[in-house]
Amino acid sequence: MKQTEFDDNGSCIRWTETPGAQPARVYLHGLGSVAAVYHAHIAARPELAGRRSLFVDLPGHGISDRPERFGYTLEDNADALAAALDAAGLTGAELVAHSMGGAVAIVLAHRRPDLVSRLVLAEANLDAFPPATAGSSGIAAYGEEEFVNGGYARVLEKVGPLWAATMRLADPRALHRTAVGLRRGSDPVMRTILEGLAIDRVYLQGELSGGLPGEEGLTAAGVRVVTVPGAGHNVMFDNPDAFVAAVAGRG
Repeated sequence: MKQTEFDDNGSCIRWTETPGAQPARVYLHGLGSVAAVYHAHIAARPELAGRRSLFVDLPGHGISDRPERFGYTLEDNADALAAALDAAGLTGAELVAHSMGGAVAIVLAHRRPDLVSRLVLAEANLDAFPPATAGSSGIAAYGEEEFVNGGYARVLEKVGPLWAATMRLADPRALHRTAVGLRRGSDPVMRTILEGLAIDRVYLQGELSGGLPGEEGLTAAGVRVVTVPGAGHNVMFDNPDAFVAAVAGRG
Protein backbone atom coordinates (compact mmCIF):
# COMPACT_ATOMS: atom_id res chain seq x y z
CA MET A 1 0.00 0.00 0.00
CA LYS A 2 1.18 3.52 -0.81
CA GLN A 3 0.02 6.91 0.35
CA THR A 4 0.55 10.65 0.07
CA GLU A 5 -0.96 13.72 1.75
CA PHE A 6 -3.68 15.60 -0.08
CA ASP A 7 -4.58 18.44 2.31
CA ASP A 8 -2.96 20.78 4.82
CA ASN A 9 -3.92 18.57 7.75
CA GLY A 10 -1.86 15.56 6.73
CA SER A 11 -4.77 13.50 5.41
CA CYS A 12 -3.63 10.76 3.02
CA ILE A 13 -4.97 9.29 -0.17
CA ARG A 14 -3.94 5.64 -0.57
CA TRP A 15 -3.59 3.10 -3.32
CA THR A 16 -2.23 -0.32 -4.14
CA GLU A 17 -0.41 -1.09 -7.35
CA THR A 18 1.20 -3.73 -9.48
CA PRO A 19 4.47 -3.09 -11.34
CA GLY A 20 4.77 -3.01 -15.09
CA ALA A 21 5.34 -0.95 -18.20
CA GLN A 22 4.25 2.61 -18.85
CA PRO A 23 1.93 4.28 -19.46
CA ALA A 24 0.36 3.23 -16.20
CA ARG A 25 -3.31 2.47 -15.88
CA VAL A 26 -5.10 4.12 -12.97
CA TYR A 27 -8.38 2.53 -11.89
CA LEU A 28 -11.00 4.71 -10.17
CA HIS A 29 -14.17 3.61 -8.38
CA GLY A 30 -17.65 5.07 -8.23
CA LEU A 31 -19.58 6.63 -5.36
CA GLY A 32 -19.46 4.44 -2.27
CA SER A 33 -17.12 1.93 -3.90
CA VAL A 34 -13.50 0.73 -3.73
CA ALA A 35 -11.06 0.68 -6.64
CA ALA A 36 -9.56 -2.80 -6.24
CA VAL A 37 -12.91 -4.50 -5.64
CA TYR A 38 -14.29 -3.15 -8.91
CA HIS A 39 -11.20 -3.42 -11.08
CA ALA A 40 -8.57 -5.89 -9.82
CA HIS A 41 -10.18 -8.74 -11.78
CA ILE A 42 -10.00 -6.56 -14.90
CA ALA A 43 -6.34 -5.58 -14.52
CA ALA A 44 -5.40 -9.22 -13.88
CA ARG A 45 -6.64 -10.38 -17.27
CA PRO A 46 -3.94 -11.62 -19.69
CA GLU A 47 -4.96 -9.02 -22.29
CA LEU A 48 -3.94 -6.26 -19.86
CA ALA A 49 -0.93 -7.94 -18.25
CA GLY A 50 2.44 -6.23 -18.02
CA ARG A 51 1.19 -2.69 -17.43
CA ARG A 52 1.75 -0.79 -14.20
CA SER A 53 -1.67 -0.57 -12.55
CA LEU A 54 -2.80 1.61 -9.65
CA PHE A 55 -6.02 1.13 -7.68
CA VAL A 56 -6.77 4.45 -6.00
CA ASP A 57 -9.38 5.01 -3.30
CA LEU A 58 -10.63 8.59 -3.37
CA PRO A 59 -10.89 10.58 -0.11
CA GLY A 60 -13.55 9.32 2.24
CA HIS A 61 -13.63 5.90 0.56
CA GLY A 62 -11.96 2.56 1.17
CA ILE A 63 -8.47 2.80 2.63
CA SER A 64 -8.02 6.56 2.15
CA ASP A 65 -8.46 9.09 4.94
CA ARG A 66 -11.76 10.85 5.47
CA PRO A 67 -11.10 14.33 6.87
CA GLU A 68 -14.11 16.22 8.19
CA ARG A 69 -12.74 19.55 6.99
CA PHE A 70 -12.65 18.70 3.29
CA GLY A 71 -15.13 19.67 0.59
CA TYR A 72 -15.28 16.42 -1.45
CA THR A 73 -16.27 18.33 -4.59
CA LEU A 74 -15.23 16.93 -7.96
CA GLU A 75 -12.40 19.46 -8.06
CA ASP A 76 -11.29 18.52 -4.53
CA ASN A 77 -11.23 14.85 -5.45
CA ALA A 78 -9.39 15.55 -8.70
CA ASP A 79 -6.72 17.51 -6.84
CA ALA A 80 -6.32 14.70 -4.30
CA LEU A 81 -5.97 12.23 -7.15
CA ALA A 82 -3.37 14.48 -8.76
CA ALA A 83 -1.39 14.38 -5.52
CA ALA A 84 -1.40 10.57 -5.68
CA LEU A 85 -0.28 10.45 -9.31
CA ASP A 86 2.43 13.03 -8.66
CA ALA A 87 3.68 11.01 -5.70
CA ALA A 88 3.67 7.89 -7.88
CA GLY A 89 5.79 9.71 -10.46
CA LEU A 90 3.22 9.36 -13.23
CA THR A 91 2.60 11.40 -16.34
CA GLY A 92 0.36 10.53 -19.27
CA ALA A 93 -1.53 7.79 -17.43
CA GLU A 94 -4.55 5.96 -18.78
CA LEU A 95 -7.50 6.42 -16.44
CA VAL A 96 -10.08 3.64 -16.26
CA ALA A 97 -12.94 5.05 -14.27
CA HIS A 98 -16.46 4.07 -13.24
CA SER A 99 -19.45 6.33 -12.58
CA MET A 100 -18.46 9.10 -10.12
CA GLY A 101 -14.80 8.18 -10.62
CA GLY A 102 -15.28 8.95 -14.30
CA ALA A 103 -16.43 12.46 -13.46
CA VAL A 104 -13.34 12.93 -11.28
CA ALA A 105 -11.13 11.59 -14.09
CA ILE A 106 -12.61 14.07 -16.57
CA VAL A 107 -12.03 16.98 -14.19
CA LEU A 108 -8.45 15.79 -13.57
CA ALA A 109 -7.78 15.70 -17.32
CA HIS A 110 -8.98 19.30 -17.49
CA ARG A 111 -7.03 20.56 -14.47
CA ARG A 112 -3.86 18.50 -14.98
CA PRO A 113 -3.62 17.46 -18.64
CA ASP A 114 -0.02 16.34 -18.10
CA LEU A 115 -1.27 13.45 -15.98
CA VAL A 116 -3.77 11.94 -18.42
CA SER A 117 -3.25 10.46 -21.90
CA ARG A 118 -6.43 8.38 -22.25
CA LEU A 119 -9.84 7.97 -20.62
CA VAL A 120 -11.92 4.78 -20.47
CA LEU A 121 -15.17 5.78 -18.78
CA ALA A 122 -17.80 3.29 -17.65
CA GLU A 123 -21.16 5.07 -17.30
CA ALA A 124 -19.43 8.19 -15.97
CA ASN A 125 -21.51 11.12 -14.73
CA LEU A 126 -21.44 13.78 -17.44
CA ASP A 127 -24.13 16.22 -16.36
CA ALA A 128 -25.13 18.10 -13.23
CA PHE A 129 -28.31 17.20 -11.36
CA PRO A 130 -28.95 13.65 -12.64
CA PRO A 131 -32.43 12.10 -12.36
CA ALA A 132 -33.89 11.06 -9.02
CA THR A 133 -33.12 7.42 -9.85
CA ALA A 134 -29.35 8.06 -9.64
CA GLY A 135 -27.59 6.78 -6.53
CA SER A 136 -26.15 10.19 -5.76
CA SER A 137 -29.64 11.71 -5.82
CA GLY A 138 -30.88 9.40 -3.08
CA ILE A 139 -27.96 10.29 -0.84
CA ALA A 140 -28.00 14.03 -1.58
CA ALA A 141 -31.74 14.20 -0.90
CA TYR A 142 -30.84 14.12 2.81
CA GLY A 143 -29.33 17.06 4.65
CA GLU A 144 -25.78 16.34 5.76
CA GLU A 145 -26.52 15.89 9.47
CA GLU A 146 -29.69 13.97 8.67
CA PHE A 147 -27.70 11.59 6.51
CA VAL A 148 -24.96 11.09 9.09
CA ASN A 149 -27.50 10.48 11.86
CA GLY A 150 -29.73 7.85 10.32
CA GLY A 151 -29.95 8.41 6.57
CA TYR A 152 -26.72 6.51 5.94
CA ALA A 153 -28.11 3.38 7.60
CA ARG A 154 -31.36 3.64 5.64
CA VAL A 155 -29.49 4.01 2.35
CA LEU A 156 -27.33 0.97 3.14
CA GLU A 157 -30.48 -1.10 3.59
CA LYS A 158 -32.07 0.26 0.42
CA VAL A 159 -29.15 -0.23 -2.00
CA GLY A 160 -28.83 -3.95 -1.37
CA PRO A 161 -25.95 -6.15 -0.21
CA LEU A 162 -23.54 -5.73 -3.16
CA TRP A 163 -23.27 -1.94 -3.17
CA ALA A 164 -23.62 -1.83 0.62
CA ALA A 165 -20.56 -4.08 0.93
CA THR A 166 -18.31 -1.24 -0.22
CA MET A 167 -20.50 1.73 0.74
CA ARG A 168 -20.22 0.75 4.41
CA LEU A 169 -16.46 1.37 4.06
CA ALA A 170 -17.10 5.01 3.14
CA ASP A 171 -17.36 7.72 5.78
CA PRO A 172 -20.99 8.92 5.97
CA ARG A 173 -20.16 12.62 5.94
CA ALA A 174 -17.66 12.21 3.12
CA LEU A 175 -20.14 10.09 1.18
CA HIS A 176 -22.84 12.73 1.47
CA ARG A 177 -20.56 15.60 0.48
CA THR A 178 -19.25 13.57 -2.46
CA ALA A 179 -22.80 12.89 -3.64
CA VAL A 180 -23.72 16.57 -3.31
CA GLY A 181 -20.58 17.58 -5.21
CA LEU A 182 -21.29 15.03 -7.92
CA ARG A 183 -24.83 16.31 -8.39
CA ARG A 184 -23.56 19.89 -8.54
CA GLY A 185 -21.09 18.93 -11.25
CA SER A 186 -17.97 20.76 -12.33
CA ASP A 187 -17.44 24.14 -13.95
CA PRO A 188 -17.32 23.73 -16.90
CA VAL A 189 -19.57 20.70 -16.66
CA MET A 190 -18.05 17.27 -17.25
CA ARG A 191 -19.69 16.69 -20.64
CA THR A 192 -18.29 19.95 -22.01
CA ILE A 193 -14.82 19.10 -20.73
CA LEU A 194 -14.95 15.59 -22.20
CA GLU A 195 -16.03 16.83 -25.61
CA GLY A 196 -13.16 19.32 -25.69
CA LEU A 197 -10.32 17.02 -24.65
CA ALA A 198 -7.72 16.18 -27.29
CA ILE A 199 -6.95 12.66 -26.04
CA ASP A 200 -8.29 9.17 -26.72
CA ARG A 201 -11.69 8.87 -25.01
CA VAL A 202 -13.88 5.77 -24.73
CA TYR A 203 -17.29 5.79 -23.07
CA LEU A 204 -18.95 2.48 -22.10
CA GLN A 205 -22.72 2.43 -21.75
CA GLY A 206 -24.44 -0.69 -20.47
CA GLU A 207 -27.13 -1.94 -22.83
CA LEU A 208 -29.50 -2.52 -19.92
CA SER A 209 -29.12 1.09 -18.77
CA GLY A 210 -30.82 2.39 -21.91
CA GLY A 211 -29.58 4.92 -24.42
CA LEU A 212 -26.89 7.45 -23.55
CA PRO A 213 -28.30 11.00 -23.59
CA GLY A 214 -26.30 13.26 -25.89
CA GLU A 215 -24.49 10.36 -27.56
CA GLU A 216 -24.51 12.14 -30.92
CA GLY A 217 -22.65 15.12 -29.51
CA LEU A 218 -20.04 12.93 -27.85
CA THR A 219 -19.49 10.97 -31.04
CA ALA A 220 -19.18 14.17 -33.07
CA ALA A 221 -16.52 15.34 -30.61
CA GLY A 222 -14.48 12.16 -31.20
CA VAL A 223 -15.55 10.17 -28.13
CA ARG A 224 -15.92 6.48 -28.98
CA VAL A 225 -19.19 5.35 -27.41
CA VAL A 226 -19.52 1.58 -26.93
CA THR A 227 -22.82 -0.02 -25.93
CA VAL A 228 -21.94 -3.10 -23.88
CA PRO A 229 -24.31 -6.06 -24.42
CA GLY A 230 -25.97 -7.54 -21.37
CA ALA A 231 -24.51 -4.97 -19.02
CA GLY A 232 -26.07 -2.51 -16.62
CA HIS A 233 -24.33 0.19 -14.62
CA ASN A 234 -21.58 -2.11 -13.32
CA VAL A 235 -20.15 -2.91 -16.73
CA MET A 236 -16.98 -4.49 -15.37
CA PHE A 237 -18.99 -7.14 -13.52
CA ASP A 238 -21.79 -7.66 -16.04
CA ASN A 239 -19.60 -8.07 -19.12
CA PRO A 240 -15.92 -8.20 -18.14
CA ASP A 241 -14.83 -9.42 -21.58
CA ALA A 242 -16.17 -6.30 -23.27
CA PHE A 243 -14.76 -4.12 -20.52
CA VAL A 244 -11.29 -5.64 -20.91
CA ALA A 245 -11.47 -5.25 -24.68
CA ALA A 246 -12.23 -1.53 -24.31
CA VAL A 247 -9.38 -0.99 -21.86
CA ALA A 248 -7.02 -2.87 -24.17
CA GLY A 249 -8.17 -0.73 -27.11
CA ARG A 250 -9.87 -3.58 -28.92
CA GLY A 251 -13.50 -2.96 -27.98
